[in-house]
Parts: sequence; structure tokens; C-alpha cells
Amino acid sequence: MQFRSDSFADGAAIPGDFAFCVADPETRVRLGRNVNPHLAWSDAPAATRSFAIVCVDPDVPSVGDDVNQEARTVAAELPRVDFHHWLLIDLPATVNEIRAGQFSSEVVPRGKAGPTTAGGARQGINDYTGWFASDHDMSGDYYGYDGPCPPWNDERVHRYVFTVYALDVEQLPVSGALTGAAVRAALAGHVLAEASLTGRYTLNPAVTL
Repeated sequence: MQFRSDSFADGAAIPGDFAFCVADPETRVRLGRNVNPHLAWSDAPAATRSFAIVCVDPDVPSVGDDVNQEARTVAAELPRVDFHHWLLIDLPATVNEIRAGQFSSEVVPRGKAGPTTAGGARQGINDYTGWFASDHDMSGDYYGYDGPCPPWNDERVHRYVFTVYALDVEQLPVSGALTGAAVRAALAGHVLAEASLTGRYTLNPAVTL
């Protein structure tokens, strides 16, 4: 399969329009436009019955003690864990492109609605759900796409890996809470082909992309 984006090149920086947060010289960060990027794919197997899109950041600090703390940094060598930014499943086999802004065009405090979305597809809850769980103003179920917002003091540039999966089922056999773990487990045994592209992002002015 071939996979591309008009929003950013594979391995290049993700523009701030597609981020949950952007750098601000006075406040460190501020909310971004949070637009989902354009994605397009081709050359799927003839037997494809649906597509799924997963976006994951594999560079999230495994320990949060130093995250966004003045006069401290998140060391580049600190072990990292996955953070799911988008889980989109049950896209019809006739779909081969997602427009920029089609599924997200702003930050929605307490999260966007879900799981059902346009065309009978479903969106899972991304990991901002857990991140904001104890925040009175932001807590909620964050369905769909919410873009990059890495720690502003992280020494490591974060990668955002978008993967499209061609599946042999019209609906992925997953129910209950559509978490990253649940969706990725349900994908096992149903993937006919896949392709990925990676964008890079940082909010740390001391780090070069």
C-alpha cells in the first residue's frame, strides 16, 4: 500500500495547525487549531472490506515527574511509552482519502462525541482521556483525533506515526471502550496490508526538529 499526506511529508515536521498545542513565547504553550491532517492511500488488496487509521506517539515519557516543570527537563534517555492520538475504524473500503479537518477542526474541552462518526465509521477514545482525568475543566472521553502536545521541556523530539490498515472485515470486532489497546488487539488476524508515515513535533525551543 501507498500512504501519503498533503499536510506533512513523511519524516518531516507536523505544522502547528494539526497540533493540540503550539509554542507560545510568553506562556510556553497555548491551544492549537487541532485540525486532523489530510491522509490518502492507494494499492489496497482487492479483498479489502474496510480500513482503520491509528495514530500513536511512541515517545511519551514513562514517568511524568519532570513533565512541564520549570527548571527541569525530561531526559531524552528516559524510557518511553505509547500515547494514542487517533483511532478510526470501520472506514468503508470505497474510502481512500481523509480531508484535513474532516474529523477534527478545534480543541473541544472534555472531548469530542463518539464513537459513531460519518459514514458508519467509529472513533475510539484517545489517551488525552486519561491525561485529563483529574482536570476539572478538561476531563471527559476524548473521541477521535487530538493532535500533538508533547512536554515543552522534553529533550526528545516526538514522532507521530500514522498507520492505515486494510482489513478483511467490514466492522472491526471490538466493543466496549474503544481504547488503543482494545483496537490494536482487535486488528490482529484481520490485517491484509498496512502502511505508515511519521511526522515530528516538539514544543521545546531548545530542541531542533
